[in-house]
Amino acid sequence: MRIPSFSITRPVRLSHVLMVCSVLAPLPAWADEDPESLDIMERQMEQLQQQQMALQKSLQAMRQQIIQHRAAMGGTAAHGGHALEVTGSGGHVRGGWTPVEGRAPASSQAAGIEPMARPRIGGHSDPLSEPGDQPTYESVVAHREEDLIAHMANNNVGPHNRETVGAQSAGALGSKVFHLGPVSIILGGFFDAAALVENRQVSSGIFNYWNAIPFRDSSNFHTTNFNGDARYSRFSLMARGQLNPHLTVAGFVETDFGASAETTNPYESNSYVPRLRQVYLTLDDSHANMHFLIGQAWTMLTPDRVGIVPRQESLPETIESSILAGQTWSRQWQVRIVKDFLQHRLWTGLSIENPATIYDTTGFGDDLGNGQYALPGGYAKIGSDGVGLSSATTNYSNEIAPDVIGKLAWDPRWGHYEAEGVVHFPHDRSVINGVGENHTAIGWGVGGSMILPVIPHRLEVRLAGLTGRGIGRYGSVLLPDATLRSNGAPDLLFSAQTTAGVIAHPNKVIDVYGYFGMQRSGRSYFDENGHAYGYGNPNADNTGCMTEGSDLNPTVLGSCTANIRSVEEFTIGAWYRFIHGQYGTVQAGTQLAYSRVHTWGGMGGAPTTSLSEIFFDFRYLPFQ
Repeated sequence: MRIPSFSITRPVRLSHVLMVCSVLAPLPAWADEDPESLDIMERQMEQLQQQQMALQKSLQAMRQQIIQHRAAMGGTAAHGGHALEVTGSGGHVRGGWTPVEGRAPASSQAAGIEPMARPRIGGHSDPLSEPGDQPTYESVVAHREEDLIAHMANNNVGPHNRETVGAQSAGALGSKVFHLGPVSIILGGFFDAAALVENRQVSSGIFNYWNAIPFRDSSNFHTTNFNGDARYSRFSLMARGQLNPHLTVAGFVETDFGASAETTNPYESNSYVPRLRQVYLTLDDSHANMHFLIGQAWTMLTPDRVGIVPRQESLPETIESSILAGQTWSRQWQVRIVKDFLQHRLWTGLSIENPATIYDTTGFGDDLGNGQYALPGGYAKIGSDGVGLSSATTNYSNEIAPDVIGKLAWDPRWGHYEAEGVVHFPHDRSVINGVGENHTAIGWGVGGSMILPVIPHRLEVRLAGLTGRGIGRYGSVLLPDATLRSNGAPDLLFSAQTTAGVIAHPNKVIDVYGYFGMQRSGRSYFDENGHAYGYGNPNADNTGCMTEGSDLNPTVLGSCTANIRSVEEFTIGAWYRFIHGQYGTVQAGTQLAYSRVHTWGGMGGAPTTSLSEIFFDFRYLPFQ
């Protein structure tokens, strides 16, 4: 039978077909290990998606030509030959976006895409003869270990495996990228159910608040405690757009339920409220190797794992949400600019961050309210209670300038190494004998960290530390930054903190860890008119710290005003991922922790106290 001739107004380009088919080939082995190649491949996938759409339009043009010629001839598929049928493997999209439900062949999954619509020959019916039918489109869905914008050198440490708890603490995202037009959407987070048993009653849940560990004078010292909750379940989202082949913009938000409202109670509803963990905007230029961040994120003082890259902070694998005694961290507003050199091996960063100062006012008489404390002959004003949308029960320290932080990171072929520094400017006002005066001090800190891949990707050692004056708030224990001088000026306290850890990944489903952390504070004090003022004063009354009930009857049994000198924590734990598949990951963990508190000596000695804990946790990660 003679087949009628016809022209195609929109030809199918051979390049379209070759580009789409090429992604179905197996990836070379180096692609799984080189983050830079993965970044390049993702851009290629975006180009392939455009090629895919062009191919679909070309097929649609062919289809319309066939329909028109058959209509002109008054015939159908019965005229002979085989029909061209455009089908998909599942999860079709009509002019919108959605993740593909079907599964791709192994080669295409490795390439990070789902199979696209492709022609099929065969069948006795011809769906192309139905004018109302429209071609379908499948979205391209990327599968990656982590969505990394910045290129990174291979240091045998590598970026986080997002299934580890350290990655989850930093804000790891899921494994799929959904495309909403030119914007990529990536989800992250987990459902969490944790519990602990402790040998003292500290009403902070799985958030360790070492300052509240009781001494023997409190009945809480003599009672054990069990607590369980799901408030640290987390949700995160990143939206990302490619402005040009080299410039990428992204926004990231992360939240959990770690905050408490005034109506929250543990007796009935346990209605903890959402809190802001992170929210920031990034702009990355892969041509100039420049990286910009503005918003609330982990402080740049936080140790990193590779480069100076958001969501690659080196955080412990612990269950406790306060992380680890001695860990350097904070999440706060900042403006950060980073540049990398030498093929992404040398990184430099400068960050302007939101300041805060923790004052200790031991011995300075009564709190006069609204951040004002009594001095001999007057008072010092160190802050103000929150108003408007700020917490009315929180005193916000008065600050005159932001904290300035600088960091240098080095990624040779073995290990990750950092050095950093911070400058802080505590500021207050005093009124003595009717004369007011402003005071500004200059705090500072220097530190560093390293990750040693003893067995790359299997066993690593982590070391980190920070020391200086007026920087206690950057440690997990939240020891004070300053006390007050006799004239009301900030008196900066020495501070030092350090952590050491060993982390092992014996196989893909088990993580084992052990850590030691320590934070230490200095002392500064003066005596006037028979009264002891300041932090760590040897004339402070510690006579009641060892007698139960003295906290309620200090006149008879003595007081316990001991100031913390240092806190140490030893902890070991393990995580087991016992379910893993396309539906996500389910893991369970347990941890043993022992903390010990040492104080500065005063009248009655230098009392100590301790806390032992057992943590349990179950976590479901639907996106990983």
